[in-house]
This record gives sequence, structure tokens and C-alpha cells, in this order.
Amino acid sequence: MKKTVARHALACTLAGILITGAAGAFERTDASAVPTAQAPGYFRMPLGRLTVTALYDGAVDIDPGLLAGASRQTIRSSLAQAFLPTAAPVQTAVNAFLVDTGDNRILVDTGTAKLFGPRLGFILDNLRAAGYRATDIDTILLTHLHPDHAGGLLAPDGSMAFPNARVFVPKTDADYWLSEAAERHARPDQRALFKMSRDAVAPYRAAGRLTLFEAGQPLPGGVSAITAPGHTPGHTAYLFPSGEGDLLVWGDIIHNAAVQFPHPKVSIEFDSDRQQAVATRHQLLSYAGKRGVWVASAHIPFPGIGRVGVDKPSVYRWVPAEYR
Repeated sequence: MKKTVARHALACTLAGILITGAAGAFERTDASAVPTAQAPGYFRMPLGRLTVTALYDGAVDIDPGLLAGASRQTIRSSLAQAFLPTAAPVQTAVNAFLVDTGDNRILVDTGTAKLFGPRLGFILDNLRAAGYRATDIDTILLTHLHPDHAGGLLAPDGSMAFPNARVFVPKTDADYWLSEAAERHARPDQRALFKMSRDAVAPYRAAGRLTLFEAGQPLPGGVSAITAPGHTPGHTAYLFPSGEGDLLVWGDIIHNAAVQFPHPKVSIEFDSDRQQAVATRHQLLSYAGKRGVWVASAHIPFPGIGRVGVDKPSVYRWVPAEYR
């Protein structure tokens, strides 16, 4: 009996020492020592024969006033239900996606580099954190040539950030964004985007690594291109077969998930043809909702991978992938 009591007392003493020590280990007296850095921005998901890695480029603030196609009250209410600001700028993620097929390492979009300031341009950092090198990428598919999708093609010195990659661009988009004539006829506030697009692809074109493709043309990895115009003239989504469900990487079909899933008729100022963008969004939301495909989206909160739920006709919701 005495031995049992003694052992119990010793156990309590040791437990007290361990608890005190643990508490001391986590005790901070210097507020400046509190870590503030976020974890590396990548998310990996196996899907059949594919390994899909979402890569976080950063975030940009977008004014809700850029959204149109529904009443201001409807837009504000949708934002409020998602606990988002209704008047101040709303954070919008910029995501790219690496799809490893086993034979090809395909990067869909490349982020911004540092074209839009220090809060963006982290694709290369997060690619390395995910265990890949830029030289591992053999194929780049661009959904369109806006600089938040194509800017990351360039290294800081203006050379190819992905020197072993062949870059595929929808010809319809290239015919517009790489055209100096189109630039001359564009709105003044749009003209800088044309130069950014031309600069982004220039070293790949010079190296013979730029391919402009037409709808229906075969792409590496058995990927199918789906024309999805409206946001830009040649905006394109990509469908990856996995053997266990498909992955649809759809670019800029959605810019604000809280508003545009329940109200797909809402467009954004950046759409080149708002009416066409709305029609395309209805088509792809219906397709994804009916077929249950996985979706990877450039501007849905990171990691931007999930499925489309259908609540009723033309009313959708985003169902994000679970962390695993």
C-alpha cells in the first residue's frame, strides 16, 4: 500500500514538472518574438492517376463595386452572409495549379511575379516548398493572358522562369492580347496589360517554346481545352481525366465565390464581354454541378479546389475540398 502511494506521489510530481516545463516552453515575454509568417502556400490532393497541387501566389483586394448584374443590396447581402466586407475591398486569392500526370508536370497559370506588388508573386517559392523545381515543369497551360495568370512566366531578370516548359496559349486570346493594333484601340486603362502580356511570353517565343493552339487541338497529358470566352476573348478552361473523376481547371469563371455562386448573373468589371462571361459561367457551373467533377479555380479562397453544389436551378454553392 505504501509503495502504491509513493508511486502515485512520484507520478504526480513528474507530471507537475512536465506541465510546468511545457508551460515555460510556450511562455513568451517578448511580443516581438511571436511568429507572424503563414505556412507555405501549397495544398496537395491525389486524384486517380494525378497528383494535383494548388499553389498560392498571394492575394489582391477587389472593390465590391466592380461587381454588377444584381442590385447593390443583393451583392452586399451575399457578402455579409459570408462575413465579408460589404463596402471595403474584399481579399481575392490568386491561385495556380500543378498537375503531375506521372509523364508530364503541367502548370496551369503562373501567377503575377511582382507585377502587382509585394502581396503577390509567390508561386516559385511555394512550388519549391511543395517539393518541385521550376525546371521540373515541362508544360504550362494558360487560361488567358491577363498578367495575374501569365506574369509569373518571367524570372526577376526577365528570363524564362520555367526554362524547360512549353507554353500553350489559346490562339484567340493571343490574337487579342499580343496584338499592337488591339492595344491601340483599347481603353487607356487597359493598355498596360497588353505590354505585360507580350513581355511575359517574349522569351518563350524567342526560344521556340510558345504554342498557340486552336480549340480541339490535342494537348499534353490527354488534357482537353474547353472554350470559355467572356472574361477575355479566348479564355479557356482545361479538363484533366484522372481515371477516378475529372478535374476542371476553369481560370476566371468566378471572382467572388460569396456572390457569384448564388448569383451567376453577376459579372465583374474585368470581363471583356460581360454578357458572354455570364453565359459561360452558367454553362460551366451547370456542367460541374451535374457531373460532380472536381474544380480548381484561380480566385476562390486558397486552395481553390472543390466541387459545385446545386441548390436549385441557377443557384449554386462552393463545396471546398477537405484537408487530408
